[in-house]
Amino acid sequence: MNRFLKGYRWKILALLFFITTVNYIDRQVISFTVIDEHFQRAIMKIPDGQPVTAEHHAQFNEIKGWIDAAFKIAYALGFILVGWFIDRVGTRKGFASAMTLWGVAAIGTGFVGSIGSLLTLRFILGFGEAGNFPASIKTVAEWFPKRERSFATGIFNAGTNVGVILTALLVPWIILSWGWQYSFIITGAVGFVLLYFWLKMYKRPEEHTTISAEELELIHSDADEKDNEDQTKVPWAHLFKYPQTWAFAVGKFMTDCVWWMFLFWLPSFFQDNKALDQNLDLTTIGLPFIIIYLVSDAGSIFYGWLATRFIEMGWSVNKARKVTMAICGITVIPIFFASMTDSLVVAIALIAVATSAHQGFSCNLFSLVSDMFPKKAVASVVGIGGVWGAIGGTALTAATGYIVNAAGYLPIFIYASCAYLLALLMIHLLAPKLERAKL
Repeated sequence: MNRFLKGYRWKILALLFFITTVNYIDRQVISFTVIDEHFQRAIMKIPDGQPVTAEHHAQFNEIKGWIDAAFKIAYALGFILVGWFIDRVGTRKGFASAMTLWGVAAIGTGFVGSIGSLLTLRFILGFGEAGNFPASIKTVAEWFPKRERSFATGIFNAGTNVGVILTALLVPWIILSWGWQYSFIITGAVGFVLLYFWLKMYKRPEEHTTISAEELELIHSDADEKDNEDQTKVPWAHLFKYPQTWAFAVGKFMTDCVWWMFLFWLPSFFQDNKALDQNLDLTTIGLPFIIIYLVSDAGSIFYGWLATRFIEMGWSVNKARKVTMAICGITVIPIFFASMTDSLVVAIALIAVATSAHQGFSCNLFSLVSDMFPKKAVASVVGIGGVWGAIGGTALTAATGYIVNAAGYLPIFIYASCAYLLALLMIHLLAPKLERAKL
């Protein structure tokens, strides 16, 4: 356990955690802003004094789907290009470029005044934010031995939940105090502080003067990884021929859409779902989100640790990852009941357990890439999988508004309850032994 407390790699991991936190704050602000009536009036150009009717609400439900879809379409395109770009120019420059782009878009959203301008800036934000996970997973592959990677991924991935928690705590207060515009401007500016620290702190382990020889030896202790001997660039298009690539891509396609649907639609679910015994608004929604995403944080770290523990017990990487992912998939199954219960407390509890399991499934899914591919190809493969995750997310979130208007939330929650075990089945069929791709 001492190695979890010592070494420069944990400072790098802490920086990844904070960057991921800000990444999720910047994308999550919109899900709270869309339930603010002043924002709805500004985007739909409804004059003050004119009532916001049921027809307006139904129309805005459809608009919300396309607001989120614009982000995810760009997120998919960004994954195609950003993962490739990071593998070509290096993690330091590639991640810095992505952070700059999404920071500018985040701040700019505070100045929108129409649906068109909002969709444009959400598109730019999505393109820039696509750099976070390819760069972070590549960083973990560069700085951590294989046996520590799911634990390290679970820690930085916990930043996604902290980002949502901080958004739930701060953004409603900012909106109520200063207006919805400042919720984007203030949160977007924080990213440039972390950009400074990234440029100051990050280099590859071999190039870093702070790292000890002992830690460097630990980082390169995996006998089956020979990246230092061969840094030849792998043609991006060639990666599509490997079933290992598709195993990761299918997992992302089937499960990312569930997580993104929760991120964007949960505030609306708690505000509009008439089945619940009480509904929430900007003044009351913060506490449930803190509970849900604190539990999710614990799940990200716990399930990442669990796979690491299984490996330390002598299990194969294949068995450790898949058993952990199966536990996560089983834990998600009861989520469908959250859309049927009339108890707000029960709904919050079921959603918290499910999002916790999602995070555990996700951190192990990401770790599969560095299990199956050399470091020089990790960002590209994560990018390819991210494309398919974004395609699935775009399809579901764009359709959610129409589904909710027609049939309520139940169909969405039924899919969420079975998505993870189906995804694991497909992963196992495509990569039964998690064999390393021979590039």
